[in-house]
Amino acid sequence: METELHPALEPVKFLLGQWEGAGVGGYPTIESFRFGQEISFSHIGKPFLIYTSRTWRLDDEGNLGMPLATESGYWRPQPEGRLEVIIAHPTGIAEIYLGEITGTRVEMSTDIVARTETAKEVTAGKRLYGLIGEDLGYAYDLAAEGQGLQSHLSAQLKRVS
Repeated sequence: METELHPALEPVKFLLGQWEGAGVGGYPTIESFRFGQEISFSHIGKPFLIYTSRTWRLDDEGNLGMPLATESGYWRPQPEGRLEVIIAHPTGIAEIYLGEITGTRVEMSTDIVARTETAKEVTAGKRLYGLIGEDLGYAYDLAAEGQGLQSHLSAQLKRVS
């Protein structure tokens, strides 16, 4: 039985499904790298999307290598195109983003970043997601380890289901 989409999810229904693709990452504190990624947006009939992301390093031939980051959370559309997003990382970081939905584009910035005693020092993030034709593209800017907010990751993913 298919679960009916909650009306509050209409503005973000373009995100629903499983997405796979590749991207590039870099930061002043690490070497640049290529990665493969799976992102899933699903729902259970309530007014939020369930979000998960997993990444792996890609070798020079494009083969998946060692696992990199994973994160999960909830995307909660609000009236007037606003959006609240909660993302948790197994590395001890939790982020709350506030953003805006404009057509098939979502732009959001951290309101709060909380971290455990042993987590990397992450202080802010900004994310942009949007459709590029049929693909999902995104860019992630990060402030961490004493660095200001700057480009960290970007990827282009294809819907696989």
